[in-house]
Order: sequence, then structure tokens, then C-alpha cells
Amino acid sequence: MHAKDFENFLSLRISQLRHQKGVSAREMSLAIGQSENYISRIESKRMLPSMLVFFYICEYFGIHPKEFFDEQLENPGISKELMEKFQKLTPEQSQHILAIMDDILER
Repeated sequence: MHAKDFENFLSLRISQLRHQKGVSAREMSLAIGQSENYISRIESKRMLPSMLVFFYICEYFGIHPKEFFDEQLENPGISKELMEKFQKLTPEQSQHILAIMDDILER
């Protein structure tokens, strides 16, 4: 990935995750301890976050940096929550959930 591609991806991914969470750029900026227009500047590609702030951004979304970069995960927060809950199920319960998922996907 070239630097410009990374900048575009970062901008779009933060915007996508922020909209899924239902918060404004200003709210998010303040929640991660930055100035009120910090996230807006990242989303408009006028700046990039430091590594430390990038980790705060991931923490804010409740995801691991690996999940942030996984383009296959449209909503990594929900995927993570599903996996955590799925791991607590008995084998029989897991089979029931898989059957329900198969049924939904076949529609």
C-alpha cells in the first residue's frame, strides 16, 4: 500500500467506523483527548494521527489495530462482540446458531 493509499484508507475507515458508532467527528475528537476538529482533519486528509493516537482511536472503537485494517470486516466491533459471545456457547448451542446463520444466508 502506498502512502497516499494508506491516507485514503485511514480517512475512509475512521469515517465508516465513526458513522457506525453514531458519533460526530467533534464528539470522537474530544473523547480521545484531542482538539474538537482533530478527526475532521484526519477524515479530510489534512493530517495523520500519531501511532499513540491511532491506538486511542482503536480503543475508542473497541477494536484491535488488526481489525481496523481488515477490510473484510465491515463492522469490526460487532464481529468482535459476536466472537466473544460465540466462544461462551456450548457445542450444541453453537450448532444451533450456525444453523440459524445458514438459514439467514440462504434467503
